Amino acid sequence: MAAPVRRVPVEERLFSLVLALLASAHGLTKAEILSTVTGYAARYDAGGDRVALERQFERDKEDLREIGVPLETVDERGAEGDTKLQRYRIDPARYQLPDDVRFDERELALLVLAARVWRDGSLSSDSRRAVRKLQSLGVRVDEGVIGFAPTIRTRDAAHEPLAAAIDRGQQVRFDYVKPGTPHAAPRTVSPLALVFHEGRWHLHAHDDSVDAPRTFLLRRIVGGVELTGQPATRKAAHDESARVLAELEQLWTERVGVVRVRQGSEAEVVLRNRAGTEVLDVENDAVPADTRRLLLHATDLDILADELAAFGGDAVVESPDVLRGAVRTRWQRVVSIHG
Repeated sequence: MAAPVRRVPVEERLFSLVLALLASAHGLTKAEILSTVTGYAARYDAGGDRVALERQFERDKEDLREIGVPLETVDERGAEGDTKLQRYRIDPARYQLPDDVRFDERELALLVLAARVWRDGSLSSDSRRAVRKLQSLGVRVDEGVIGFAPTIRTRDAAHEPLAAAIDRGQQVRFDYVKPGTPHAAPRTVSPLALVFHEGRWHLHAHDDSVDAPRTFLLRRIVGGVELTGQPATRKAAHDESARVLAELEQLWTERVGVVRVRQGSEAEVVLRNRAGTEVLDVENDAVPADTRRLLLHATDLDILADELAAFGGDAVVESPDVLRGAVRTRWQRVVSIHG
């Protein structure tokens, strides 16, 4: 009986991938990555079906690029566009701190201490075996790069089990709080893609409870994600993630609100620096002189209402009415609880 495959956390897998790409002077092909890097290698089958594993690698590439890791794709000369021969690499020169970043003596001491910890623990035994295997393949590996420690953003608790369910093609069940409702309701879905948009993770799935496609915000999933033991009722298209992101982007472009903020307030500073915010001309005598009018974009107006309500009287919604009403409802709830 084959030994069970150890489940590798996504952060460890991404970290191992970064180490391998930094250590390889000329880059690695997809096959070399999947067969040697911790998180992929244990599930790699040279002669078997690797579709799920390759999908996972594609998501990992996008995750690394989203957090600022300069992952490059290099075509083999004379075989441009051939994905089997393409190499992936990270240029160490681009993975450094900017020249204008400086640290004082105390900060440097803390960084040196942290670097020692990373250097001692950055390579697990699995990772070291992977490095040796790369060397045996003729790949030149610079072990001096060990100690690079990329920052991996914190994910919602539901992300890992949902990603695993997508890889395995499994149906899941979870409790979900729909906007405007006080309590969570159970959902049974076939997950298709996880996408990161507007600073938040979303799950696109086929909602088997209502037999319709739905996109869920992971932060609204309450409790754990459970496997139902049934296979997913739908399969993801090859461009599922890209299509969902395009739909969310279109929704973000179309869904806007106009808000008046007091100049110099925290509301003005925060809201003016949101992605896509536009400052509107003030030509209305009814608008106080110390006020700015901002046009804000938001995929989810309920989340925007949460943000605006926290600014109190420093932010007043002009339109749309649904956003204005949502902010008012939140204020009324605070009054009813606290008086």
